Amino acid sequence: MIDQGAKLSVKRQCELLGLNRTGVYYTPRPILEQDLRLMRRIDELHLEHPFYGARRLAKQLEREGLDVGRLHVTTLMRRMGIEALYRRPRTSIPARDAKIYPYLLDGMAIERPNQVWASDLTYLPMAHGFLYLVAILDVASRKVLSFRVSNTMTPDFCVEALIEAIVRHGAPEIVNTDQGSQFTSKAWTDVLDAAGVRISMDGKRRWIDNVFIERLWRSVKYEDIHLRSYENGRDLQAGLTRYFDFYNRRRIHQSHDYQTPDEIYYTTNADEPLAIAA
Repeated sequence: MIDQGAKLSVKRQCELLGLNRTGVYYTPRPILEQDLRLMRRIDELHLEHPFYGARRLAKQLEREGLDVGRLHVTTLMRRMGIEALYRRPRTSIPARDAKIYPYLLDGMAIERPNQVWASDLTYLPMAHGFLYLVAILDVASRKVLSFRVSNTMTPDFCVEALIEAIVRHGAPEIVNTDQGSQFTSKAWTDVLDAAGVRISMDGKRRWIDNVFIERLWRSVKYEDIHLRSYENGRDLQAGLTRYFDFYNRRRIHQSHDYQTPDEIYYTTNADEPLAIAA
């Protein structure tokens, strides 16, 4: 999204998009192969035991014969963008000077498509390296409306996914996210404000608010990513495109009486509410 050769300065482009220039200029150092193996195993353990923090993960890795300390596990978890799932005062670090929006889903019955969307980021291991995935999910139907992958956790690829979802499916009533810097950035909130969308953010002691998209990450990783070990970003992109097509059109959901997300999204109306409690 940042054009280094544009007439508009990089500083001004970052100001308009609500981005920190550090992330634009920074060139990441290559990650050691042994750390990549550790990150993949940490990701697998996080899926199995999402309540494990760095201390427990380090002990589990030690039991598996891996020489790694708690501080190094903490560093890798931060790089991966994951943390233990437990009640805590804050779920994510917002952008500097960002506006934090109230949580709007408390007690709400989510009854129809495009009533509430959710979005989040996750870490995706590859055979050599890793990428980050953002997805836009319709909560009522579980349909994946759009997705993007990136090698950094800057807001730009999240905003691209959001714009694509709105262009293709229309604006929802509410979008709910955590308080991560991608979702508190001006670039993200400006798109929602312009579309007339109400912004909802997980608040204190609301660690389970994004449970539906967390379930999506488990499905993506167990059913595709960890089985295939994609070689590079191009293969990963193609694989995710295939998987989300399967997920939307052919993967049945027990909670939806064995219907697919597309069947729910394109056929449900106000006379037949889904009544998903937030």
